[in-house]
Amino acid sequence: MIPVRIVGLALDVKSQPVVILKPLGEEPGQGSMLPIWIGGLEATAILMAVEGTPPPRPLTLDLMKSMLETLDAEVERVEITRLEEGTFFAEITVRSPGGLRVLDARPSDSIGLALRTGTQIWVAEAVFAEAGIPDQTAEATDEEAEVAAFSEFLEHVDPEDFQG
Repeated sequence: MIPVRIVGLALDVKSQPVVILKPLGEEPGQGSMLPIWIGGLEATAILMAVEGTPPPRPLTLDLMKSMLETLDAEVERVEITRLEEGTFFAEITVRSPGGLRVLDARPSDSIGLALRTGTQIWVAEAVFAEAGIPDQTAEATDEEAEVAAFSEFLEHVDPEDFQG
């Protein structure tokens, strides 16, 4: 498993949200990135967590976090585990008084919950090998430069590029 961070959230040429993950320790323009296409609502939930913007009312992931805390449980690990026919799969490991439980989940929900709970996100090496792309972005000097670089990347990529 490879520990990752979110380096971008953008729209592709078809206005589909994409979350971009990158291994920890890799600098901009080095190594690889992993684009995962997600839904619009999920993108909004992730963006709010990245920006630290509180929602006017709890979103589903905020409710999940609150439920876990109320039940004396915590998210121990979030993993993007596999890619099948262009669909990413994830698991959330929860530690509770009853022990460890591994839950099947969508990557978008897993990422959103990890951001809310401060949990590390991991990606299986096989997923990076299959769907990772070279990071050809230049080192950004500010957020606008990063957004421009991802927009440039997204103008030339299509979800079908990552289907097996």
